[in-house]
Amino acid sequence: MDYLLKTEPSVYSFANLEREKTTIWDGVSNPVALKNLRAMKPGDRLVIYHTGGEKSAVGTASVVSVDASDTKNPQVKIKLGKAIAKPVTLAEVKASKVFADSPLVRQGRLSVVPLNEAQYKFLAGD
Repeated sequence: MDYLLKTEPSVYSFANLEREKTTIWDGVSNPVALKNLRAMKPGDRLVIYHTGGEKSAVGTASVVSVDASDTKNPQVKIKLGKAIAKPVTLAEVKASKVFADSPLVRQGRLSVVPLNEAQYKFLAGD
């Protein structure tokens, strides 16, 4: 499975992940987002999306490990992938038919969003 992880760049940006190489993705409180985090498996591909003023997919990562023993605060370790050469804006996402039924468009406040193969490729450029 593939997922999109939203982050406010002033709190934790893709540049932070580039510097640190790995991090624990936590601090999620929305029940649907928590369910998505708990469903992650090692090797799942991720797209890092900056919220706030940027509103664009900026990089990739992958899941290293998942500890969902605390269901209210699952600990997902992720590792750096690569920067997306040309960040994909929210406007581009909304204009794409690939995202017509996506929670990324329908549930704007959802911080962990599942992606299908076509959506991942659209965002990551792979």
